[in-house]
Amino acid sequence: MTDQAAVSLLRWLHRQLLQPTPQREHLEAAVANDDPAEARRLVGLIPFTDAQRRHVEGLISRWEDGRGSS
Repeated sequence: MTDQAAVSLLRWLHRQLLQPTPQREHLEAAVANDDPAEARRLVGLIPFTDAQRRHVEGLISRWEDGRGSS
């Protein structure tokens, strides 16, 4: 993941998941370990609104696309 994409995703997660929960910590670990599949799985467990889900899934998609060009 590019630094900019990682920062964007982590900032968004922190804003949406204000409390340090195990799910947020697992998502942060997935980002740190460059594991978009695990991040996508974890996002499916969080009760986001449709707009929030589309946004974070878009960030994960950009992450995945960026990995392919490395």
